Amino acid sequence: MSYRKLGRTSSQRKALLRDLTTDLIINERITTTEARAKEIRSTTEKMITLGKRNDLHARRQAAAFLRNEIADVKEDGDKVVVQSALQKLFSDVAPRYAERNGGYTRTLKTAPRRGDAAQMVIIELV
Repeated sequence: MSYRKLGRTSSQRKALLRDLTTDLIINERITTTEARAKEIRSTTEKMITLGKRNDLHARRQAAAFLRNEIADVKEDGDKVVVQSALQKLFSDVAPRYAERNGGYTRTLKTAPRRGDAAQMVIIELV
């Protein structure tokens, strides 16, 4: 198989990858275990590639995978503008990588986790 099972059933694994990918797009940097980071690297890069295509089909494919979470809330005069993770992907994150052909994420190793000594990493958007 070409993926890690992460000690979960398929539905739990899919939910975990969706949540971590959405969190990485919203926060642009998260701390997680090395195995999880290696898995979300591929899903995040697929989402950014869809964002670079920027057509209706790509937006619907990304919406089917990403969680519907609030990424940012801004005040514009007397109006409140709420930006979702999908909107942030297509308006902020993807245009940043217009000239780049992949390799949108970076992993930095940190100290092992205190409880079980699992190797922890910081995964961030380049």
